[in-house]
Amino acid sequence: MKKVVWLISLAAIMVACKAGKPYQGVDLRMPEADKAEFGGTPHEEIINTKDIPHNGSAELIWQDYFDDTMLDTLIKTALQYNRNVMIASERIIQARMALRVQNAELFPKVAAQASAERGNFLFNQIGQVNELYIVGTGINWEIDFWGRLRNLSDAARYQLLSSEVGLHSLQISLISDVAVTYFNWIQALEELSIAQKNLALRDSMHQIIIQRFEKGIVQQTDVDQSNILKAIAAGAVPKFYRKSVQLENTLSFLIGMNPMKFLKSASLEDIEINVDIERYRPVDLVSNRPDIIAAEYQLMAQNAQVGAAKARRLPAISLNGTLGIISDDFNSLSLDNPLWKIGGQLMGPILFWGQLRRAVDIEQSREFQALFAYENTVLNALREVEDEKVSIRTLQQEIAIATERKNSALSAQYLSGQRYSQGVTSYLEVLESQRQAFDAELELVHLKQALLSTYARFYKVIGGGPVKAK
Repeated sequence: MKKVVWLISLAAIMVACKAGKPYQGVDLRMPEADKAEFGGTPHEEIINTKDIPHNGSAELIWQDYFDDTMLDTLIKTALQYNRNVMIASERIIQARMALRVQNAELFPKVAAQASAERGNFLFNQIGQVNELYIVGTGINWEIDFWGRLRNLSDAARYQLLSSEVGLHSLQISLISDVAVTYFNWIQALEELSIAQKNLALRDSMHQIIIQRFEKGIVQQTDVDQSNILKAIAAGAVPKFYRKSVQLENTLSFLIGMNPMKFLKSASLEDIEINVDIERYRPVDLVSNRPDIIAAEYQLMAQNAQVGAAKARRLPAISLNGTLGIISDDFNSLSLDNPLWKIGGQLMGPILFWGQLRRAVDIEQSREFQALFAYENTVLNALREVEDEKVSIRTLQQEIAIATERKNSALSAQYLSGQRYSQGVTSYLEVLESQRQAFDAELELVHLKQALLSTYARFYKVIGGGPVKAK
């Protein structure tokens, strides 16, 4: 009995051992200011990810970006009913259960057992017919000397954390997708309105030209050209209507509802976003972007898998025992005939022809892959942020130019109509001015939608949360 106690004590001492290296974080080179010239000396700072807090599970905040009541309602509905969010939530539950399953491997397993035998070959002897009945419990416990089970438990825990952050990443993407689709839907409605007004204007002009033709003032070519322009305007109406309905269906899908009709509550001009994009720091991505955090958790999980693979190369020790009752007569089964056994087992690899070593190499290669994937995720995040920042700056410039163009085109359309009514110019000038005015209005609506959608994507690429203006 003393030997058993000594063995258990030794196991308790050695359980502190753990194969593999603790996770040391990743050294990243992060840009400090403007982009460096290729081949020049970059202005960078080296950070280690272990020194940076992970805030990717922070509360979702989008109201500072999208100050629109209807959009706010759509986003809240999507976060609650979108099926992809539900799937991601179930994956978190699955990961939690997997962690519990893995943690249970650290504890002794107890199982009930019972057996009944009858024959003339019992206890390895041939003789008269006998019976044997055993009822008891069996205990088996693998002592985690080298941390194989603890490493696997760590890997499962990091997978759970990655799933939780993955849900947050999906929610941020969903918020951005709903906002972009909403802005596209408003654009389609405003394009439809512009097309309808343009059709009404051209129809009115067409009726005037017909009256003037009947009086002999203008030629048949003016009537034909006017009718062509009217037909072009009429063709734009169903195109933009179809676009608006399809975007309504997309919105319905994103919020987890059957196709439905939405009522427009604001115009693109009414929606303002006051965000200071220059307050963003590249280093903030490492702590805020969920996909970066999830990629690092995957790297940490793979580091634990390397430790587990190394532990498989070391001897495994397990304890086992049996406790119960035994009798050769079923009716006399009682505690008066106790049965017990306790023992241990040591098993270590001797000649496995390099299998265990290669298994470690495979896990280490996977760790390098996870590292490169993490670094690639960071590089892609930096690229996406720079893309959206330059889009916001240039779209603001384009909108200013397009606004001036629209005002001039509408003025030219009005003046050319007056000149044509006075017989000063041909109808070709009227046709061209109406076309330019129509194109200018559509272009301005498109640019305003593009700017709002870029802000929505900027919210996504910086990892969600507000970047308030100063």
